[in-house]
Amino acid sequence: MEDKVVIQIDEKDDNPLRIVCVPVNKNEFGTEELLKLISQMKLEATRDHDGVALAAPQIGVCKRIFVIASRSYDDGQKWRPEVFINPEIIDNSKKSISVHEGCLSVRGIYGKTDRYKNVTVKAYDEYGNVFTYGAGGLIAHIIQHESDHLDGILFIDHGYELEEYDYKADTDAFDKRHKQYK
Repeated sequence: MEDKVVIQIDEKDDNPLRIVCVPVNKNEFGTEELLKLISQMKLEATRDHDGVALAAPQIGVCKRIFVIASRSYDDGQKWRPEVFINPEIIDNSKKSISVHEGCLSVRGIYGKTDRYKNVTVKAYDEYGNVFTYGAGGLIAHIIQHESDHLDGILFIDHGYELEEYDYKADTDAFDKRHKQYK
């Protein structure tokens, strides 16, 4: 599989970021092709300092897959499992929170979004094993953001107080915003 690069949003009608993704078929689980795709997604998710997750359409693959990068932040959260295939949010808290959000496919724009404080997702791992995963805080936020990608929705579609930000020049600002999840 050739190296993929994260797709940026544009106005083309056929942009994969705006397409509802198809489920991964049972016969694809555990295949070399799927495992290579997931490996590439994990790499792309952490290529930039502010990357924490990636959905398959962000690299031009319209499949219902996202990965959460295995990074360690000082907030003590454990990020397992990393691979979510055919995810379905099956429960959420009544309470939502408003936090700053950005996207690897919408570079230079950040804004506030309202997301549920806690979610439970049912999904499959890369070998077809089903699991449920409950998350709060940053991980819940990431799950919702990436799930939106699988339905062709970007955070800018429902975000507010959007602002331009030079993400490469100001890593301190990114780090400050990350601390809001603690």
